[in-house]
Amino acid sequence: MPNNHKYFKDQHDDEKVLLVFRKHPVVMRRGLVFGMLGPLLGVIPAALKPELGFGWFFGGLALGILLGMLLFFPSWIAWYYSVYIVSDQRFIQISQKGLFHKSVVDIGLQQIQMVNYEIAGFQQTVLGFGTMMMQTYMGDLVIHDIHHPAKIQKKIVHILKDKGINTGDFPPAAKEKENHEAQD
Repeated sequence: MPNNHKYFKDQHDDEKVLLVFRKHPVVMRRGLVFGMLGPLLGVIPAALKPELGFGWFFGGLALGILLGMLLFFPSWIAWYYSVYIVSDQRFIQISQKGLFHKSVVDIGLQQIQMVNYEIAGFQQTVLGFGTMMMQTYMGDLVIHDIHHPAKIQKKIVHILKDKGINTGDFPPAAKEKENHEAQD
């Protein structure tokens, strides 16, 4: 019995999702910093005028928490809805940039030539994130702040090998030309 469950909107009927991953939560740090300013701003009136009482303090704190959540929300949306999908047919990068801007990159698995990663610096090493680079026939795809890039790279290379795609091969046209020149 076929499974008709679709993991994403543009999934083909005969397509099977093999891997889904997203960026490290550290990408939300700017939104978190601004979000933490909300409660601080909310309690400032009660801190400046203590005679206002606890009602102003807790009311301001509640409004500040609400303000903080509103400031943090766009960062969370951008992180949560930016997702990377590897299916048995293609690699899809869905990037949510703010509330009303989304971009999609769709690359056939046969177009992927090489998958590498880099973990640079103390912060990336300690927190477990880094950059993944995919070389394709169309150009390079660089994805920053990937959570556990070594594991993701290993899984993608394994998927490519299972599909019979050797990431060390020449492009098919170059390989044919090389074989033809060798015969002459």
